[in-house]
Amino acid sequence: MKNRPSGFGIEKLPRIVRGQGSYLFDAAGKRYLDGSGGPAVFCLGHAHPEVNAAITQQLHEIAYAYRYLFTSSALEHLTETVLRLCGGDFQDIVYTGSGSEAVESAMKIALQHFAARGLRTKRHFIARRRSWHGNTLGALSISDFAQRRRAFEGSLLDVTFVSAANAYRMPDGVSAEDLVAHLAAELEHAIVSLGPQCVAAFVFEPIVGAAGGVVPAPDGYVQAIQSVCRKYDVLLIADEVMCGSGRSGTWRALEHDQVVPDIMSIAKGLAGGYIPLAATLVTARVAAPIRSEHGAFMTGHTFTGHTAACAAGLAVQNIIERDRLLDRVRTVGATLQETIRHALSRFDEVGDVRGRGFFIGIELVRDRQTRLPFSPERALSFDIGARAFADGLICYPCSGNVDGTAGDTIIIAPPYNASDSELEEIVTKFARAVDAALSSS
Repeated sequence: MKNRPSGFGIEKLPRIVRGQGSYLFDAAGKRYLDGSGGPAVFCLGHAHPEVNAAITQQLHEIAYAYRYLFTSSALEHLTETVLRLCGGDFQDIVYTGSGSEAVESAMKIALQHFAARGLRTKRHFIARRRSWHGNTLGALSISDFAQRRRAFEGSLLDVTFVSAANAYRMPDGVSAEDLVAHLAAELEHAIVSLGPQCVAAFVFEPIVGAAGGVVPAPDGYVQAIQSVCRKYDVLLIADEVMCGSGRSGTWRALEHDQVVPDIMSIAKGLAGGYIPLAATLVTARVAAPIRSEHGAFMTGHTFTGHTAACAAGLAVQNIIERDRLLDRVRTVGATLQETIRHALSRFDEVGDVRGRGFFIGIELVRDRQTRLPFSPERALSFDIGARAFADGLICYPCSGNVDGTAGDTIIIAPPYNASDSELEEIVTKFARAVDAALSSS
């Protein structure tokens, strides 16, 4: 086995001992500013006293009761809160412990929906190039992330992939004005080629995270693909595990597009990393035949609706709403993105700075005009990430966004309650890491 760094370019991982707000501290006493919320998870930072108190109180009462024997106040109140925050467009929630499980449940619910309607040939999924949906075999099957798929090829589902919706890297011969129409036509062609009677769902990230380096879809795209899906009775599954739960400035990322998917997965920001928690949300249109024919969703796990996890999620969401943190993410996020763009403008290798809210991606290229990526062997994004880490800043380096192998992006995704001075520190240290890495090229 080849020797590999144990982290994102980090040769030896330090031992963590505590966290406080936006900072983490290792056993040697070194302080790290969490500029990416881990992998865009920690929306309230670390050791928030109110969240810890809510979890502690729940542990004193009951840590966990099996969801299929009991309900609980924590579960009921969280469900009521999440459905309200989603605008009343969803009817049911299935809780799980990770984003991968939430996506897996979304896929199973789509299949069960058509089985309940007697349409048992609708088994096939369509997804997009340069996407990431999770580590379970089903979620991995709909992910086009070469490095993470390679060891499992041959055991994955047969999935059809269409082009990424990336305005910075468009399909050859397609103009910006024609991009949305081209992508919608490509999806329609895929459905027709497979046979609409065979296609269950189209799965996509409204804002692509790790696989693309924060890539928002172009305006009009989601409406166009929803129209295609409705035309052929194909369900629309939105994976908002990374970009949702307020990360992009609205509770649902697709609020920006004024579209409600048929099924939606959420995770990271739901409980903010305090206890693992994820969920799959289902509209009444999808749930009705399942309820009628089968009585319940045939998905779930031992720890579905874990009581203490639901208490953590409820506390996190109550604080975000009470403190109007999504307003901050929207307004300050736009300023933060512009500040990062300005701080990096002197580097010709910075090709694009993009995103929404506190979800910002930086793409590095050899040449701004041609947008050619660096050689994969250079591992530039991981070099930058390692240098930032050494300087006390955590960011999220990603690779392979261009063709599955080449391409360097870095994600900045701070806690929603990060202070102005902490955001300034992120920009300063990140720019310093970029400068140091590029100077060594």
